[in-house]
Amino acid sequence: MDSRDRHIVSTFGTDVIGSLQSLIGTVVIAIFVITFIVQAFQIPSESMENTLLVGDYLLVNKLCYGGRRFGDFLMPYQKIARGDIIVFHYPVDPTQHFVKRVIGLPGDRLKMVSKKVFINGKPIDEPYVHFLYPPNDMFRDFFPRLDIAAPRMEGKWWQQMHKFVEDGELIIPEGYYFVMGDNRDDSEDSRYWGFVPRENIIGRPLLIYWSVKGWQDPRMTASLSERLYHLAYAVTHLFQITRWNRTLRLVH
Repeated sequence: MDSRDRHIVSTFGTDVIGSLQSLIGTVVIAIFVITFIVQAFQIPSESMENTLLVGDYLLVNKLCYGGRRFGDFLMPYQKIARGDIIVFHYPVDPTQHFVKRVIGLPGDRLKMVSKKVFINGKPIDEPYVHFLYPPNDMFRDFFPRLDIAAPRMEGKWWQQMHKFVEDGELIIPEGYYFVMGDNRDDSEDSRYWGFVPRENIIGRPLLIYWSVKGWQDPRMTASLSERLYHLAYAVTHLFQITRWNRTLRLVH
């Protein structure tokens, strides 16, 4: 092999190593971003309508609330506030991710009277709430209730709830939050399964980066053939199924 051939081989090897290093760097950055900064989620149910719709795809800011670790004080982290929309690990099954709105903060005394939420004895303004039905004498409209357990209510929460009710108000303990869906009549939330621990909170939705209508995410279907069909349908009908007025919209 002459010097020119050795130079070509050397250059080729350098290019391959450089490309590999660039690829590894990109993967590492992507993993870091997904792990610590943002993560993508999809809205699978109607519980947050009309703020978030089925078919909305979100980017969630995982850094906004901090991690309660050493050094958090150096960053401009936010406190979790009433009215914040949060993504969190479902307390009953932490493998599932839920998205709801924070209604009650640690130390708050909360009750609902005829669908109206009272915090520390005062009604709160909720312009985001969506109702399907008029008020009636049901658990979802009058809370807390200790006389009956609602359908689909977690039995463990039904037993625990008695410990936190005083004078008809639910007292939210330190380190926990009370969350509800904006679609108040069609949301299984803290009324039905209890408080959200601080450590379960992942972050806050930042942006709807894509929104689709009339199409089921292929990951939600059972068989490979169904997944391939839905994927092919999405590719060929991208412009028809996209809700352009919701795509790239900030979440409030």
